[in-house]
Amino acid sequence: MGQNGPAPLYMQVKQMILGQIRNGNWPPHHRVPSESELVKELGFSRMTINRALRELTVDGHLVRMQGVGTFVAEAKGHSALFEVHNIADEIAARRHRHHAEIIKMERGSATTEQAIALGIREGAPVFHSVIVHYDNDEAIQIEDRYVNPELVPDYLQQDFSRQTPFTYLSQIAPLTEGEHVVEAVLAAPWEQQLLHISATEPCLLIRRRTWSQRRVVTSARLLYPGTRHRLEGHFKQGDS
Repeated sequence: MGQNGPAPLYMQVKQMILGQIRNGNWPPHHRVPSESELVKELGFSRMTINRALRELTVDGHLVRMQGVGTFVAEAKGHSALFEVHNIADEIAARRHRHHAEIIKMERGSATTEQAIALGIREGAPVFHSVIVHYDNDEAIQIEDRYVNPELVPDYLQQDFSRQTPFTYLSQIAPLTEGEHVVEAVLAAPWEQQLLHISATEPCLLIRRRTWSQRRVVTSARLLYPGTRHRLEGHFKQGDS
C-alpha cells in the first residue's frame, strides 16, 4: 500500500467513531453500538471492529464496561507535562469558559519548607494565594501558590478573577526555568469541598516551581480531580 493509499480498515472505523463524538452525535455517556451491531452496520470483520474499540478505549475516548457495553468517555482537559501553560488558555482552546474563584490572598512568614522551596530565609515575608479554576461551571484545579515578594512585590494587589497568576507573573518575572513533580493523591477535606468531589476520588497533584533569572519566583501545588483531567507529554529520542 502506498503512502497515499487508503487507511487500514480499523483506522477507518476509529475515524468514523471519532467523527460521531466530535460532531456531537455521540455525546459523553452515549452507548456505542456493540461489536456485532458495528460488524453488521459497517461490514467489517469482528477483529477489525474489536481493534478499533480497544485502541479508542486506551486513548481515553471510550469506556468499556464488562457485561454492560461501551460508552463515550467524559471529555478531560489536557495539560502539557513538560511545559508550563496558562490554564485559562487550555480551557479556551477547548472552546469552554474559564473563570476563577479567589479563596485566599494573604501575606505571611515563610515556614522552613516554604523557605527551602523559594530560596529565601525562614521567617521572611511570603505571599500566599489559593484560587479555584473552573472549566465552564466545573471546578478543575486548585492553585495553591506561594510567591517571593522580593521578585513580585505587587502580587497581592492583583485581581486574579480577571487574569490568571500565570499571565501576571509572566509579565513581571518572565519564566526561565521550571520544575514539575507529579503525584497521585487524595484531596484534603477542604480541597474536596472546593472541588466538589468525594473523599475517595483520586487526584493529580503537580508541585511546580518556576525561576526567573536563577531566582525562584513561585512554588505552587496544582490539584486536579483525576476524573476531570489528564496529563500529556511529548518527547523525542535523545531528549533529557
